Amino acid sequence: MKIALLGAGNIGFASAAWLCHHGHQTVLWARDAHTLAGISHAHSGLHYTGVIEGECRPAVTTDIAAAVRGADAVLLCVPGYGHRAVMEALAPHLTTGQPVIINSACSLSALFLSQLLAQRAIRAPIITWGTTAFTARRKAENGVTLMTARRCVHVATLPAAHNAEAIALCEQLFGKRFQPQSNILATSLININPIAHLGLALCNVTRIEHQERWPQYHYMTDGVANLILALEQERQALAQAFGLRLHSIEAHFQQSFDVSCRTLSEIAAELHRRRGGPPGPTDMNTRFILEDTPYGLVFAAVARKAGIALPLHSASITLASAVWQCDLRAQNDVLPSLELDALSLADFTRSLQEGISASQVRVW
Repeated sequence: MKIALLGAGNIGFASAAWLCHHGHQTVLWARDAHTLAGISHAHSGLHYTGVIEGECRPAVTTDIAAAVRGADAVLLCVPGYGHRAVMEALAPHLTTGQPVIINSACSLSALFLSQLLAQRAIRAPIITWGTTAFTARRKAENGVTLMTARRCVHVATLPAAHNAEAIALCEQLFGKRFQPQSNILATSLININPIAHLGLALCNVTRIEHQERWPQYHYMTDGVANLILALEQERQALAQAFGLRLHSIEAHFQQSFDVSCRTLSEIAAELHRRRGGPPGPTDMNTRFILEDTPYGLVFAAVARKAGIALPLHSASITLASAVWQCDLRAQNDVLPSLELDALSLADFTRSLQEGISASQVRVW
């Protein structure tokens, strides 16, 4: 198959390596030609190590129309703060029925893309993953290490009726690791990184400021785990208010890394014993806070729909905003465009299943 990969960071490189390794044709897009320079020269290629090893030569381009043209699927591989800009660049070039995979979902950005397509009267499956299929690190200009291929990735699709076909497509590309979820709110909430990263960063902020080397799992101590688990309880309460059943944070680690320990701090200790790192951030300009909090935790408008409060989320975001000296609630550029407060609960719930239709776009 021909797959367009939008984004040339850790996950873009890892996805290109995996797909090429398994016989697919890939086109890797980035806005900045410098990002692609390492693999665009004739003598270069993409070198990959870890769960798979080898070298490949994906096509590269800074022209998003050329990347998407004729692609059997489009895979979005940019961080949450890049979703809006890339979706706005992508939407004019998609055709009816052309699948888009959001890797991984955050802030209901699938609804935003659905809204853009509805303005063109285009209907295409929008497939959301609750997390990435890999953990990976880009190395220099033309290398990537795929450290882990996750055993379980949760999937929800707009429209929801296409979810079975979406999972079949994902399995054709990435193997049998995908499990269905009922709607895109589930895949937006199911990623545990935002609460884990918030707890780790807040409780280890002086280590970050002093640029210490600190292995994350070693510092997910009982106290840090207590904070993360309290945030987890609120995440589960929000999901339950919409009739969703999410796996626990402990189950996430158990499924992702094949560990049998029961408590979160025990799981972290076992992962540290096995793997050491990964290292925690050593710069206050870290995605642990500046991406994961505004794009993974700011769900106040959704909570209001269900009539529930998220007091610890609110307090933690306020505290992190004070420490990082920025209003983290104001950083999200996707949710405000959805104007969720103007929607009835019934209309919001329906949009989670069906997306935005051409007849609705004027209301939005």
